[in-house]
Amino acid sequence: MRKAPSGTTTRLKVADQVWIATAMLHRAHPDRADFTVSEIVGEVRRSLSGEYRHSIRVHALQHCVATLPPVSGAYRMLTWTSSNTRRLFRSGDGTAPGRKGKIVPQRSEIPSQYHELLDWYVSEYDAAARGSAELDGLLALRGSGKELWAGEHADAYVARLRDGWV
Repeated sequence: MRKAPSGTTTRLKVADQVWIATAMLHRAHPDRADFTVSEIVGEVRRSLSGEYRHSIRVHALQHCVATLPPVSGAYRMLTWTSSNTRRLFRSGDGTAPGRKGKIVPQRSEIPSQYHELLDWYVSEYDAAARGSAELDGLLALRGSGKELWAGEHADAYVARLRDGWV
């Protein structure tokens, strides 16, 4: 539970609980690539205050998973790694058509004690993926323009271009 700006108490959104629990697991176990849905649900029960809601499991199984077709909601908070394992979504991960929802909780919608998880995600967890995604973009250019020298050896093509250079 957290205090809303009006002074009333609100609960964390279920999707935000799933993201926070998964981020906590990644931080606690940096050697692990992913976690079972049961581990994520267990972390929500163990670490997050407030009422446990049964929709936690379905959010971890489907509603928050970027790589699955959206049934309800279109969050991109988790990535499917196998039928029963998930990890946090990263830049460059695949996204099913129709999934355009949020990737991380809104800072203003979660208690301040979890803000450092958002900072960690941006500066460490997703930063490595962003660098890798940029390299993937460069590697995707491999072979582009090959029609320019089609039927001609690349070295001969370059030599022809250089003819007349001073």
